[in-house]
Amino acid sequence: MAGKGEGAGEGTLLKLENQIMVIKYTLLFTNVILWMIGAAIFALTLWMRFEPGLEEWIQKLDLHQFYNGVYLLLVAAILMMIISFVGCISSLQENQTALLIYVGSQALGFVFGGIGSAFLLENSARDSLIQPLIKESMRRLIMYSREDYAQKTLAMIQESIGCCGAEGAHDYLNLRQPLPTQCRDTVTGNPFFYGCVDELTWYFEEKAAWVTGLTMAVCFLLVCNAVMAIILIQAIKKEQEESTEYRR
Repeated sequence: MAGKGEGAGEGTLLKLENQIMVIKYTLLFTNVILWMIGAAIFALTLWMRFEPGLEEWIQKLDLHQFYNGVYLLLVAAILMMIISFVGCISSLQENQTALLIYVGSQALGFVFGGIGSAFLLENSARDSLIQPLIKESMRRLIMYSREDYAQKTLAMIQESIGCCGAEGAHDYLNLRQPLPTQCRDTVTGNPFFYGCVDELTWYFEEKAAWVTGLTMAVCFLLVCNAVMAIILIQAIKKEQEESTEYRR
């Protein structure tokens, strides 16, 4: 009977060791992927912050709040890379304290990633806070379109993306300003159909789509890794208990 008990205990320990090995190396693999995606988000957010064309339009239209989400995602990307490194070390060492710290850091990364994505989308997507701001800026530029700075800014925006006014050519008529040639299609001579609010929103939304999509993928990975880390902690605890019982 004693031999059977010892054999059963050894079998249980071996099974636990195999489970721990699988979880450990799965965590290692997912953390390497997490680090790579975090590095990609870091590069994309840096590019978004310092891209000359985007920066110029944001300055001219006074849309600096667009960068709030970018800054938050920049911090989130740095956190993700640190978290993935901590995850690799803690899982390889099978250290319960380090794994608990890892789980807590994942919660922090999830919060920063979620809030950053929400801020960025709230200031770049259709029906977001950015549209009234673009409308206000465009109408202000049209009101002062006889001045050199406003005239050049309107020409740059309307020629570059093929739009007219804030919501259409009628903005010039409503504000009693002449319709500039940059508002017209060079082939047909007709005013552009879309206003600059819609066109600029599509432009900003396209810029933000990739980085927010990647961040949401990382947030999903963070949740999966947190669950696996908790399972690993429980498996290590159980292995220690079984090992103690087996030695007795």
